[in-house]
Amino acid sequence: MDIYFFNTLTKSKDKFEPLNKEEIRMYSCGPTVYKDASIGNMRTYIMNDIIRRTIKYNGYKIKHVMNITDVGHLVSDADEGEDKMLKSAREMQKSPYEIATYYTKLFMEDLAKLNVETPEVVCKATEHIEDMIKYVQKLLENGYAYETSTAIYFDVSKLDEYGILSGIKLEDQKAGARVDIDQEKRNPYDFALWIKAKPNHIMKWESPWGLSYPGWHIECSAMGQKYLGEQFDIHTGGIDLIPTHHENEIAQSKGACGKIPAKYWIHGEYLLINGGKMSKSLNNVYLLKDITQKGYDPLTYRLFTFSSSYRTKLNFTWEAIDASQKALDKLRAGYQKHLEGDFDVQEEEIAKYEDAFHKAINDDLNMPLAMSVVWDVIKNPNKSKKFAKLLDKFDTVLALSLNKKSNNKADKIPDEVIRLAEERKIARDNKNWSESDRLRDEILALGYSIKDSKDGYELHR
Repeated sequence: MDIYFFNTLTKSKDKFEPLNKEEIRMYSCGPTVYKDASIGNMRTYIMNDIIRRTIKYNGYKIKHVMNITDVGHLVSDADEGEDKMLKSAREMQKSPYEIATYYTKLFMEDLAKLNVETPEVVCKATEHIEDMIKYVQKLLENGYAYETSTAIYFDVSKLDEYGILSGIKLEDQKAGARVDIDQEKRNPYDFALWIKAKPNHIMKWESPWGLSYPGWHIECSAMGQKYLGEQFDIHTGGIDLIPTHHENEIAQSKGACGKIPAKYWIHGEYLLINGGKMSKSLNNVYLLKDITQKGYDPLTYRLFTFSSSYRTKLNFTWEAIDASQKALDKLRAGYQKHLEGDFDVQEEEIAKYEDAFHKAINDDLNMPLAMSVVWDVIKNPNKSKKFAKLLDKFDTVLALSLNKKSNNKADKIPDEVIRLAEERKIARDNKNWSESDRLRDEILALGYSIKDSKDGYELHR
């Protein structure tokens, strides 16, 4: 069965045609490990996971590479501002290496909680400095880079086209381009490949250009080529990476070997919070631990992301997470009923469900449609072990641990929450609305919602 992906490179949904059917090669941009990864970040890694699981579901082997940015990457995506790693290190009074180790560990733990498979190769920037230096040297040799007193820059004017992913036209923007701090740059949009370190810069290495460190974009080009070759099948990342990071990766690759590194570029859209942007200033940057600390299964968030296409904005609310937890509980309960059933389902019916699920995931990862097939199987009144087996197969893509039994102790509402709910009922009976509101807020803070009913109230996780 054919697979289709929306390809940012062609701006269309393209049939997937592997470069080598023996092994699909895929590169995903990993985290810059200077802070916790948000649930917005995690949406992208769930997307990556569904891509690789879909590829494997179709019978292919995969070699998947993900980088860990533990050096470089300035506050601005341009070549200016403070280094994110050094800023975090100063704020936490730790070394950049300690910061990187700490946040890498947390990131990998979050991936495991979300059942995101670990890529075959996870590579750290600091362990590939020599590979990056060789890549920069190649660009200099090919005439695509030049040296100034502060850095080695990529010369965008040497490319036949820049902006192939985002549609940026340099000739339309140069007139209004900002004047960069480095007056030695030939073009306003030239970007740093390698940066000469100032005396107080902590992370720096010996190089042909003195003590220095890599720019943000060079690591992905160098490590992608090292592990996957000059061209590979798929490159993924968040939509925010298109206009700068991924454009510059393509530029570097064309300068080094004359090729666009990936055939298919797949990008995930933003996660919204209550209909708006996630940002520190709005105090609405949520982490996976914020979900689990409220008593939700971390896979509730994974299921929540299946409610829309990876290419559309997804709105996070606590009400939606609560609904997703209930849905996950029902899916698992439904699986158990099929596991205990003895109905002899006809193979034609199994094949019909399997074909529908397969077509859904192969159609640009249409997870809402795939989940509708799963629900049809769950709700089938004829309970059968064959349906449970089919759901096991679907779960190799979904990774929702459908075979997990409910933990009654975990589902039990804590005594403290019940006590507060009873106090709130008394307050409402006495028409003490301010006290009722205060107790409701306390209940919410403990991870539960309360809904008034004709019989008193209902508590939900």
